[in-house]
Amino acid sequence: VQLVESGGGSVQAGGSLKLSCVASGYIVFAVCKMGWYRQAPGKERELVSTIRATERTTYVVDSVKDRFTISQDLDKKTLYLQMNNLTTDDTAVYFCATETPQPSGYCYGEDLNIWGQGTQVTVSS
Repeated sequence: VQLVESGGGSVQAGGSLKLSCVASGYIVFAVCKMGWYRQAPGKERELVSTIRATERTTYVVDSVKDRFTISQDLDKKTLYLQMNNLTTDDTAVYFCATETPQPSGYCYGEDLNIWGQGTQVTVSS
């Protein structure tokens, strides 16, 4: 399974960006938990948001609630992160992640341990 992110860039505070993550390989996209992490310079990687389509469950860290929305296009095997009202604190490299699927393509765990290469988001004041 491979994940490829896109959509990062530079914006001014208050602006918006939409990140995309395309999954390839043998994975039942709707069943496997997927998420977005971010890592700012000098800081640890932080979980931003997760989703599992079949359970209709999502998680969003408090610091981005009401500003960031996670979603999926199951047909396109694409994960999205819509980011609105960005602040300088949102500056980071954003990573897409998913579980390691079983040979069947289904996932039964919780740990997100397959990562994309990351996409840079820079917010200026």
